[in-house]
Amino acid sequence: MEKHITVIKGDGIGPEIVNEAIKVLERIAEKHHHTFHYQEVLAGGCAIDAYGTSLTDEVLQACIDSDSVLLGAVGGPKWDQVDPSIRPEKALLGIRKGMGLYANLRPASILKQLAHTSPLRKDIVDQGIDFMVVRELISGVYFGDKKTYEENNELVACDQMIYREHEIRRIAHTAFQTARKRNKHVISVDKANVLDTSRLWRKIVHEVAQEYPDVELSDMLVDNCAMQIVKNPAQFDVVVTENMFGDILSDEASMITGSIGLIPSASLGESNTGMYEPIHGSAPDIAGQNIANPIGTILAAAMMLKYSFDMAEESDEITAAVNEVLSAGYRTVDIMEEGCEQLTCSQMGDKITSYIK
Repeated sequence: MEKHITVIKGDGIGPEIVNEAIKVLERIAEKHHHTFHYQEVLAGGCAIDAYGTSLTDEVLQACIDSDSVLLGAVGGPKWDQVDPSIRPEKALLGIRKGMGLYANLRPASILKQLAHTSPLRKDIVDQGIDFMVVRELISGVYFGDKKTYEENNELVACDQMIYREHEIRRIAHTAFQTARKRNKHVISVDKANVLDTSRLWRKIVHEVAQEYPDVELSDMLVDNCAMQIVKNPAQFDVVVTENMFGDILSDEASMITGSIGLIPSASLGESNTGMYEPIHGSAPDIAGQNIANPIGTILAAAMMLKYSFDMAEESDEITAAVNEVLSAGYRTVDIMEEGCEQLTCSQMGDKITSYIK
């Protein structure tokens, strides 16, 4: 099978971690007789330096035309003072919108080898942490009209939050379909006691639920959800919520697992094409030192195989290799502990590749 992958290495440690993910993908291609074609393009801060903007039309078209996009990380202090309209993060929003990637899937699971690194109490962690946050990605307050103006001799800022019925309906379907592959329980998170958008959200999610009688649905207010994630994460299977709430809750969920360097993310649309990336940032303070943790990016590549390429077996092989490497006591510096062997970024990529039998 042949697949075309647009590669955005990005800024900071992005090139280092993406290189290791490609190394693992090439091992999978060799073993299963696939051919992956890579087209490397610039987006983010490096694109600002090269083109004067974080995302060109040509790069966006390359993403749209590909079978999938593999992304490292974008941004850094170097570009903090550029025009807000071209900041590195705008590239991500532009790609998501241009590709129609309305659903962000972010797993929050704790590897047994690293369970002791969670900031939660052991008795809470022992109950299990394994859920998926399904976040609506291209609507809501991040994409609404924004303005700052003067009124009665003071500045006023306004950000508009809009949700349309079809936008809620499609993300709800994604959540229920995801739950069918897991433990068949969806918790819909909103602020229906205050927001009209949340009241519409709840109404539409409950309508969609009628099409999935085998999946249990419950509602939870966002403030309560934030508390429950640290109090009793074992209750969650699939969490579906709007853009801003999902942004905050998925970051919270990532921290209870012990290390953000291990967590991948998938952004999906109507077609199988998606964008896959680790959840961490560009970490410019350690860029070029070959010490970054590539596991989140490698697992993002595994998600790409499963969700975009229908290669579940190959995806599972990568995940199994990561688990075996960690069980054997190999660590990068960010998760290093006594009795383990420390590896560089490239050595970790080599080790995981070698464990794909």
